[in-house]
Amino acid sequence: MNVLDRFYKGDKIALSKLISYVENQSTGYRKLLAQIYPKAGRAYRVGMTGPPGAGKSTIVDKLTSLLTKEKKRVGIIAVDPTSPFTGGALLGDRIRMQDLTTRDGVFIRSMATRGSYGGLATSTKEVCLVLDAFGKDWILIETVGVGQVELDVVNACDTTIVVFVPESGDSIQAMKAGLMEIADIFVVNKSDREGAKRVISELDMILDIRRKKGEWECPIVSTEALNNKGIDLLLAKIFEHKKFISENGVLEQHRKNQIKGDLKRIIELKVKELLDEKILNSFDIDQIAERVYKGEDDPYSAGERVLNKVNLGK
Repeated sequence: MNVLDRFYKGDKIALSKLISYVENQSTGYRKLLAQIYPKAGRAYRVGMTGPPGAGKSTIVDKLTSLLTKEKKRVGIIAVDPTSPFTGGALLGDRIRMQDLTTRDGVFIRSMATRGSYGGLATSTKEVCLVLDAFGKDWILIETVGVGQVELDVVNACDTTIVVFVPESGDSIQAMKAGLMEIADIFVVNKSDREGAKRVISELDMILDIRRKKGEWECPIVSTEALNNKGIDLLLAKIFEHKKFISENGVLEQHRKNQIKGDLKRIIELKVKELLDEKILNSFDIDQIAERVYKGEDDPYSAGERVLNKVNLGK
């Protein structure tokens, strides 16, 4: 029995191997994804983002516990900074969520960003696809926590949650143009600390500008994840958002937009590969660069000539 057969039969080791194969972009990984793609499309994806230290891992841990009680199969992708020595995930959320690893239906994968700056690893969406095809009902994605530029999560998820802590008060205004605009649900975690009410009040003031009648209200949920307080309310709001976007056609349109984005990205990657191959095989780039350096040519005209000579279709 090959790895793919074992994968279809629910073998976790086969799942791990396929994820590694995809994450490393091994030869033929796109053909593998094409093969399992018809099995995907059923899982609901929730993204958890926000500043480092906000308690995202703990919230994911507690949400997963609640979902498994409802007999849901959960896949967790925890995106961590890249180790400068191994290239692997540096923090290792699997250690922090080790109690979940023994639960039926739960699979946790830590992924390194590997130079990606949008809060997610380069292959996060592909790993989501693998988990989806494996039969997960829910996929929870925890981003690395890099701040305002962490916007990739909205393109990978159906519901996006931004987590703050009471100490986030001064940074909320700075984040208004970034993370503030992508959230479907806001969480103020560690709300037993001083300043929690002030942060909730600030968020409310900012969100009043966004809130429109008939649209999703962008609720703010107060939690103490370590003490398991407010997590049930957060899950209820996630269910509410899922129902809201499903009934209003928003989810369908959002997923279509994600597919268009995926198509564009796949085409761009393929064109880049073909272009690199054609240029490396047909042109002496060093010689062209030397001529530009000497002032005998310019990079714009040289680039135009190279593109005119390259036939990507053959």
